[in-house]
Formats: sequence, structure tokens, C-alpha cells
Amino acid sequence: MIFSSIEFLLWFLPIFLIVYGITPHKYRNLTLLIGSIVFYAMGDAGNLAPLMISILCNYFIGLHLAKRSPRTLWRKRLLFVTALSINIGILIWFKCRGGSAGLPLGISFYTFQILSYLIDVYRGDADREYSFLKFATYVVMFPKLISGPITRYGEVKDSLYNRTFTMQGLEDGMKLFVLGLAAKVLLADRVGILWHEVQVTGFESISTPLAWLAAIAYSMEIYFDFCGYSLMAMGLGRMLGIELPRNFRRPYMARGVRDFYRRWHMTLGQWFCRYVYIPLGGSRRGELCTIFNLLVVWMLTAFWHGAGWNFFCWGGLLWICIVLERQLGRLKFVHKMKVLPHIYLWLIIPVSWMCFAITDLSQLQVYLDKMMWLAPGISGGYEDAWKALSTYGGLLAVSGLACTPAIEKLYDYGKDKILMKILLAAVFWYCVWRLILEGNNPFMYFSF
Repeated sequence: MIFSSIEFLLWFLPIFLIVYGITPHKYRNLTLLIGSIVFYAMGDAGNLAPLMISILCNYFIGLHLAKRSPRTLWRKRLLFVTALSINIGILIWFKCRGGSAGLPLGISFYTFQILSYLIDVYRGDADREYSFLKFATYVVMFPKLISGPITRYGEVKDSLYNRTFTMQGLEDGMKLFVLGLAAKVLLADRVGILWHEVQVTGFESISTPLAWLAAIAYSMEIYFDFCGYSLMAMGLGRMLGIELPRNFRRPYMARGVRDFYRRWHMTLGQWFCRYVYIPLGGSRRGELCTIFNLLVVWMLTAFWHGAGWNFFCWGGLLWICIVLERQLGRLKFVHKMKVLPHIYLWLIIPVSWMCFAITDLSQLQVYLDKMMWLAPGISGGYEDAWKALSTYGGLLAVSGLACTPAIEKLYDYGKDKILMKILLAAVFWYCVWRLILEGNNPFMYFSF
């Protein structure tokens, strides 16, 4: 079951909110836990038992990772290393066993959340959680279970102990949820049709301009798909009285690849920074060490998304771009440039997304050759590109506008006005109507 489905929108969510609202405050964690288990079971019942076993085992491990006397320090270290090895090993096994099709739903996300809890407790950055109910609720709460945001335990601990369910929070959360639903149904699913049409046509049969249009369409699809999910997750959390962290900050307005990935899937980037990059030494041990540390982070980030070689090509390309940006950033004239960094980003990001999207390396080479004018186009000129532009040009323009601060500023200005509430209600029911007519498409990040 996914957020942008009729089953969730018209059945699960209304029933859950009613039950949650009438539940006494002290039992709401239990209600959220049971609701989240039902939600997960409806999407991947076969892997529910491994998830619950993982939660149970890591809960008891966490109880024994708090600081102890020096005489038992070696036991604590052994337990910590063993726990990390088992959790990471299980994730690697699933990643390598059968690709995205064989992955338990949300395993990459909930494994990283469990790892962050264990590491924080071991370091002394967080207190161990004695309540199994609260720990289990932290891991499986359905707003963030299957596609994040990846939250550290300290970010939601206060909400697990003391939160309020209010009409204002419910209203604010619904507004965010509808914005995310619109991003998914009205933008991601629609603009992504162009990319899927090109896949069906065959990469050898398209012109270079169409290759770029399709790459831009995929760039918009993956952004509004994942950003839409993240907004819905934040909205659901706010409905329940839980404030989840923001995952995107207008990444296509960035001034380079480094800046882009500070704005894109921010909770994943923060996880790797906190638990990999900084422990390796970060940028404190000289430029060569920094470059190596960045390579480790990007190879691990690539593997987190999948074990295919295309993901390592994607990670390697981004690593090269970031290293070059670091070197060029030392030149004074680079800081004075205004438009050029944006143009560079809008050229390199669609290329990088093709490395991400096309799993067959031979087909990836064909597509990149098309984009770079290294392969002959179709006979008869660029009619295919003009046809695609006439069909999808308006949607691409709207998607591009939605990547800017304009829509967000407009929403902030009118979010408390009655006209905006009526508009959002209309958008919600229009999305429901589209889903009834066309069905729902799974979120792209469900496969990671």
C-alpha cells in the first residue's frame, strides 16, 4: 500500500485517524505501532516477521550498548561491532541477492535508522530506550517507514514521549500532504510518461534533442516523486503531532553538484556525513584524504541505492564533479559567477540521472552517446523532439516553475486563507479522480 493509492487515501488513513484521535494519549504509541504494522503488512506481509525480529533484537542490543565500566568495555565493543556487522550484512545480502525486486519494503531506510540509534547509544550521543513500545514505534511508524526521511532517534524521541493531536496540527498536516500528493500524481506521474515512452521506443531510435528532453523529464519525475513522498510523510507526521525533518530544499536551484546534494535527500546525506565522512576524518586531514573520504561516501551511497554497476557509475560521476568543484572553488573568479554554475548544474544532473536510471551499461552508453551527439540520430531530423515538446512542453514548464521558490512562496502567502483551503481540497479530489481513472504508480524510491 502506498500513500498515493485509493486504499490509503479513502480507507486506511481516515480509519486510522479516527481511531488515533479517540485513543487516550498514553495509548497512542500503541495505536501508531499497530497501525504501522498493518500498513506494512498490506504492502509486504512476507517480510513483516524479519522486520519485527530485527526490531526486537536491536532493542535488546541497544540496552547493552550504554556506557559501562572499563572492565566490560571490550564486551560492549564486541557487541557493537557484531550488531553493525549483522545489520549491514543483512542489507548487503538483500541488495546483492536479487536487486530491487528482492528487497523487503523499506529495508534500506529502517536499517539506517536502526544503525543510527545503535551508533548514537554506543557513542553516548543518545540514551538507550528502555521502552520496547517506543523503540518499535520509532522504527516502524508508517509515515517514514518505507521511504524516509531517515530520522535519528533523538529527532523524534520527545514526540514519542509527549505529543498532542490537535485540529490545527491535523489541518496543517493535511495541507502538506495534499501538496505532496499533487507533486506525485499531477507532476511526477505525468511528466514521467515521456521518459517511459522513450524507453519503449528504444534509445537507438531517438534524436539527441529528444534524449535531452527525456532526461529532463526523468529528472523532474524522480524529484517530484520523492519530494512528493517526503512532503506527504511530513504531513502525516504533523497530523499525528510528530515533526519529521525536511528532505529537500529546492535542489534544482543549487549552484553545483555539491550544493545540489546538500539539498537533495538531505537526511541520507546527513547520515553519511555523520556516521561515515566525519569518522573517516572529513576534510581535516588534507586534500588527498578528503578526496578519498568523499570517494568512500559516494561509493557507499551508490551501493545504498543498488548493487548494479550503473549506480556506481552514477556515484563515480558525482564524486568526480564534486572533487573538481572543490579545486575550482579555490579560484576567486568562480565565486563571482552567477548564472554559469546553474547552467552547469542543469547540464550535468540530467546526465547523472541517466546513469542512475538505465541499469544496462550497454544501453547506458547508447543513451549517453545520443545525449552527447556521439551517435547518429534518426533519419528525418528532430521531428520526434518537436512532437514530444508539443505534448509535454507545458508540463515540463510547470514542473520547472515548481522547482523554484515561486510555488512555495505563493503557498506560504495564502496557506491560512480560505481560498487556499478550497483550492487544496479541490486538488485532493482531483488527484483522487485521476487515481481512480488511471491507477497509482509506486514511488520510485520504494525499490531502494
